This record gives sequence, structure tokens and C-alpha cells, in this order.
Amino acid sequence: MKCQHKNLAKGRWNKLCFASQMANIGSEVIRTINWRQKGNPKYSQLAFFRALELLDLTISDKKNISRLKELVRLREVLADYFSFDNIYKSSDQKWQNYFMAFNFLYWNQKV
Repeated sequence: MKCQHKNLAKGRWNKLCFASQMANIGSEVIRTINWRQKGNPKYSQLAFFRALELLDLTISDKKNISRLKELVRLREVLADYFSFDNIYKSSDQKWQNYFMAFNFLYWNQKV
């Protein structure tokens, strides 16, 4: 898979706080959902690949080592929902709620 976030992959991503990283991943997940609802599987898939790429950068960020189990499970459940059989019974609304919490956290930290 081609790297879409080259500047972030060069180390800029690791300078972001965890809440910001997760909020950015959430933005791509929300794009994935929105494109899928609009009936555009190509753009939905591209957004999903970008979300996975950002999640992989977050997983590899050393400051997130204490969250590694949650992050790897998150990747597994996202892949299950968007690419496989949804055995974990996720929904668009559940993903939106999950990632919205990180947006609130990020913006409340900045105040």
C-alpha cells in the first residue's frame, strides 16, 4: 500500500498528542462511513486505508506503548467492520461515538 501521509510518517505524527492522533484517525473513519453511505466504495476504501495508516503510525509511536493492546484491538475491530464479517457487531454510530470522544478530549486539553 502506498504511503499517503509521508510527512507524518517521517516523525511529525509522533509529535502529536494521543488525543490528536486518535481524533485524526477518527476523521478518516468518519470519511469512510460517509463515502460508504453515499454509495462510493472506492473513496470509502481509500479513506479506510488512510485510517489504517494513521493507526499503524499511532501503534508504532513509542509514547503509546501503554495503549498498545487497545490500539491493536482497535485495528482488528475496524478491519472486521469495514472489510470482513463484522463479528464484533460494530455500527456506524458506535464508531462515530468512539472517535467523537477523542475530539472532545483533544479540544478540552487545548482550553
